[in-house]
Amino acid sequence: MSKRPKKYIDKALALRARLWSDLIEDELWFHKKYDGFVTIPRTMPLIMSIIDDLTKGTPASSTYLDLWCRTYPEMYVSLSEQTKLAYGSGFTGQRARRTWQERIRLLSELGFIRTAEGMAGEFSHAVVINPHVALKRLKDQKHPGLLMSKYNALLERAGEVGAPDVDQDPKAPKTIA
Repeated sequence: MSKRPKKYIDKALALRARLWSDLIEDELWFHKKYDGFVTIPRTMPLIMSIIDDLTKGTPASSTYLDLWCRTYPEMYVSLSEQTKLAYGSGFTGQRARRTWQERIRLLSELGFIRTAEGMAGEFSHAVVINPHVALKRLKDQKHPGLLMSKYNALLERAGEVGAPDVDQDPKAPKTIA
């Protein structure tokens, strides 16, 4: 459900109708009409850019997004079909699986996911961590790959979209105000 006021929605719909008078509603993606959707943070483009900064030379954002798109509300992903997961992340050829595993290792080391061993080997299961929490922890650790200009842009965007979880760590000691 949208948090935008009805007035804003009505204005946006009216402008859309004026700009694209020939638009057919079935050309648009409506999450309430179609299956096969997942909710993502409105900050995801910045998150992906930051992940690629943090994994310089071995970009891992497509792997992260693919994992995210495979989750349900419990944020768990089975990693048992690694060839398919590699392909979904954009990796093909003889080294696809190994390349994918490298990205999974990086995402785990950075705290964006947590993995567990199982029948598929070292990477059999994953849980996707709230990226805002992972980034807050990296900021607090003063990770050298985290560009503060992008982190600050994330804070700005979070304010615009009303994301109160940005710059918070649920494991941090609570302070009494």
